[in-house]
Amino acid sequence: MAYTEEEIRHWLEEVKDPEIPVLSLNDLGVITGISVLENGKVKVEMTPTFVGCPAIDYMKSDVKEVLAKHGVEEVEVRVSFDTQWNSNMISEKGRQALKDFGLAPPPKHNLIVELDILEEVECPNCGSHNTDLKTPFGPTLCRSIHHCFDCKETFEQFKPI
Repeated sequence: MAYTEEEIRHWLEEVKDPEIPVLSLNDLGVITGISVLENGKVKVEMTPTFVGCPAIDYMKSDVKEVLAKHGVEEVEVRVSFDTQWNSNMISEKGRQALKDFGLAPPPKHNLIVELDILEEVECPNCGSHNTDLKTPFGPTLCRSIHHCFDCKETFEQFKPI
């Protein structure tokens, strides 16, 4: 059976980030390539958000499982750093999913040259910009911790990279 790249990408919407289960790997920008070969084999390239991402094997397994569920019998998932991941690769749908989950989405940027980009963060709870960076080191490599002075909530930001 022949599949299209569009079908494969659509099916991969079911594969969620293990740490942020409301966000698909597509919307996170981790799926960086899909190839459907003439023999029906599907190759998926993934670029993790961080080189040492502890969830990469879990995500690879999930990709294979979801595609098998849709009848794709032969799948190769390759971790690749040919395309370097950055937070601009998160889709608008993904940014909204982060906010709805309670994580401040990273701002779009051209180049990060200093930590100021971490300090001006919109609170995902109330929308205020009256926030403070508590620490750039959150519970995972991709998150920082902030506090909102208006709603008095502490929240995490998915770091801009």
